[in-house]
Amino acid sequence: MKRSRDRAASELFAALYPRLAGWCRRLVDDDETAHEIASEAFTRLWARWTKVEEPRGFLYVTAANLVRDHWRKMERERRAVRRVTHEAAVRPHEEQSDPSVRLLVQSLPERLRVPILLHYYADMPIREVSALTGRKEGTVKADLHAARELLRVHLRRSLDHTR
Repeated sequence: MKRSRDRAASELFAALYPRLAGWCRRLVDDDETAHEIASEAFTRLWARWTKVEEPRGFLYVTAANLVRDHWRKMERERRAVRRVTHEAAVRPHEEQSDPSVRLLVQSLPERLRVPILLHYYADMPIREVSALTGRKEGTVKADLHAARELLRVHLRRSLDHTR
């Protein structure tokens, strides 16, 4: 049974991945990001393989959601750059120190980083994060709380150094 399921998954990947990645490429205008999105869509499909009735539709809907998230993230980054550029122009002599939340998240231990990325960056509900990580929902909630507290401490420390 497992072998036939693995073969079906492998055939599906071979048949759909190139077209899905190409579709994503046209939407995000970047090869690497397009492949990351297509790969993530397949990863999410594999996590629900036995529950998904229409894999092709699932892949495209998932990829579309990931593309939308990518666009939102890019827009937030553009706004942040405009804001920082404007602030630097208004206060050019003040020392600028912008602690990057992304770098702080990357510095978290994996146990805390993964739930943060899945819940806040991939917009997954706690239930889904729990299923994907194999942790109980209460553990995921506790990890998210611990990660937020660590980030809060790091951000506060970074902001205190700029004053």
